Amino acid sequence: MALKCGIVGLPNVGKSTLFNALSENAKAESANYPFCTIDPNTGIVQVPDERLDKITEYVKPQKTVPTHIEFVDIAGLVKGASKGEGLGNQFLSHIRDCDAIVQVVRCFDDGDVVHVSGSVDPIRDIEIIETELMLADLANVEKRMEKVAKLARSGDKKALKQMEVMGALKTALEAGKPARSVTIDEEGKEAMKEVQLITSLPMLYVGNIDESNAGSGVENKNPHFKKLTDYAAAHGAEAIAISAKVEAELSEIPLVDRKSFLEDLGLTDSGLQRLVKGAYKILGLITYFTAGEQEVRAWTIHRGWKGPQAAGVIHTDFEKGFIAAETYSYEDLLKYQSVSKIKEAGLMRKEGKEYVVRDGDIMLFRFNV
Repeated sequence: MALKCGIVGLPNVGKSTLFNALSENAKAESANYPFCTIDPNTGIVQVPDERLDKITEYVKPQKTVPTHIEFVDIAGLVKGASKGEGLGNQFLSHIRDCDAIVQVVRCFDDGDVVHVSGSVDPIRDIEIIETELMLADLANVEKRMEKVAKLARSGDKKALKQMEVMGALKTALEAGKPARSVTIDEEGKEAMKEVQLITSLPMLYVGNIDESNAGSGVENKNPHFKKLTDYAAAHGAEAIAISAKVEAELSEIPLVDRKSFLEDLGLTDSGLQRLVKGAYKILGLITYFTAGEQEVRAWTIHRGWKGPQAAGVIHTDFEKGFIAAETYSYEDLLKYQSVSKIKEAGLMRKEGKEYVVRDGDIMLFRFNV
């Protein structure tokens, strides 16, 4: 399954700098003035996973295929965007079909870098962005209610359900609460999907910090980021610190030298690795692997999925005709360093249709269609 994240934020907070550093194609322009990003930019990024490298080392396939994450960077939003101010409102449709929202928040002081509001205040910035997203969603909800009102009055059951759901969403949005805060039953979720509300998506906050704060203990060194983490915790969200400047420098360094570069800054993971971990956490995603002579590949699935569902990510026929999955763990491969030795140790398992796939499982599916 493809993972897609929309990047939002005020103008000039480092969105495009971060996007450039994370993306393989790095096409987003970056400069020190508002509305530098005019058109939405899309970047497909390989998900870094050291486990994939180790599996490749032991299995020695012809090729290795990582899973990918797609980032969509839109123009900066400003206060009044939902009423046509600025440019970002024109591109909100590009992130409605994303899986999660990544909100970049400025957490660094620099008099040479213009802030659209004149000062650094992460909570104010978040509230501006989220108000505009909620107002945009409110407009969509009201349009849907107008569209189905006549059918609902005639007693149409589907329309009545839509009006019920839209009414609950409208009440929440008018009270300044995102759509994700509304508890909706399974039938209602189908109605909600049709309006593609941005604030129904999980939110990951990225505090763009100064290079000097890039190491561990950033909460103690950077009061702006501390405010951000406190806010995220209070709203049941995740916040991570990334220095867009560091990531930009890292993207220019050869792969073999990146680990030592990060270690010099007191970092163990790149910003991309931390962002992916954060996104997987809020979305409840895990990774399993397939490994053979032809290829080693990583697959992204939802936590809690059973064998047939996991197989279906490869091909629908695998799910329909699922028989069993020969399974072993990444940890066992690290210990024994070969599949034959894992089998000798009796650690190769045959899992059936009710098996709940675990993060790091290495699987070979048996199916019949």
